[in-house]
Amino acid sequence: MDPGLLAQYLFNGLMLGTIYAIVAVGFSLFFGVLDVIKFSHGDVVTVGAFSAFGAAGLMAGLVSLSGPLALAVGLIAALGAGALSGVIIGRLLVLPLKNAPGVNVLLATLMAGTVLREAIRLGVPNGGNPKPFPALLPDGVLKAGSFSVGIDSVIILLAGLAVVLATHLVITRTRLGLSIRAVAQDEEVAQLAGVSFNRTVLGTFALGSMLAGLAGLMLGLYYREINFNMGVMLGIIGFACAVVGGLGSLIGPIIGGFLFAGVQTLVTVVLPFTSAYKDVVAFAVIIALIGLFPTGLIAEKSSERV
Repeated sequence: MDPGLLAQYLFNGLMLGTIYAIVAVGFSLFFGVLDVIKFSHGDVVTVGAFSAFGAAGLMAGLVSLSGPLALAVGLIAALGAGALSGVIIGRLLVLPLKNAPGVNVLLATLMAGTVLREAIRLGVPNGGNPKPFPALLPDGVLKAGSFSVGIDSVIILLAGLAVVLATHLVITRTRLGLSIRAVAQDEEVAQLAGVSFNRTVLGTFALGSMLAGLAGLMLGLYYREINFNMGVMLGIIGFACAVVGGLGSLIGPIIGGFLFAGVQTLVTVVLPFTSAYKDVVAFAVIIALIGLFPTGLIAEKSSERV
């Protein structure tokens, strides 16, 4: 195979792996702090994408913002809408069901995701059809032999990797991260030490959902198109990556995200005639790994779950 084409596949796999990892980390945060699976997480990705799309488009139309300024407005909108969605779901659905069976929370968040998805489809003009996402990043192409990649794609990739690193630093180096790890390890002892349980849970939901909103913006910038159900499959993939990596850990879901994208890329490179089935093969590999490692590739430790 042409080395340039192979490099192109590897770049695309790294890009997808970064986005999968960002979404998967959110699932792991929710589970680590409250032992819940928030199945509306994928639809928060869609909320972030459409919020960025609407805010950037509106501001550009009103005051003729340039690309960087419109991107900044879109980024703020994606992060804000994601955080707000997470806090509302956490406050109205998850915390009241804290002592209920886990399936109740799962069902409630699943229905909340459907509400978000249908609200976008019905509330956005012509929301049932794909929307072209504006080009908010610099144009241009970087070439090396037969390998070529857009400058915008490189920026998205570097930003995604920076977000993954920043999330790790937030969890390990900040007061919020310390509170999250304390609640995840032992809720009662954390409260006795002065940690606000509700505030920590809502902060965790805000952080995880901000990551989902950012993933929506990244997808819009990368594919230049968004649609109302774009988060459904991404949510399933993110959850699968979190489970195979190790729910409750931080590094595990990141590994799971790159693993899933790596399998997709490998199928496309080695068996290009089966590339339409790359998701099927990737999920089959995930199922096999879950059978081999029931607690995930990085098993959750009782002393530190997030």
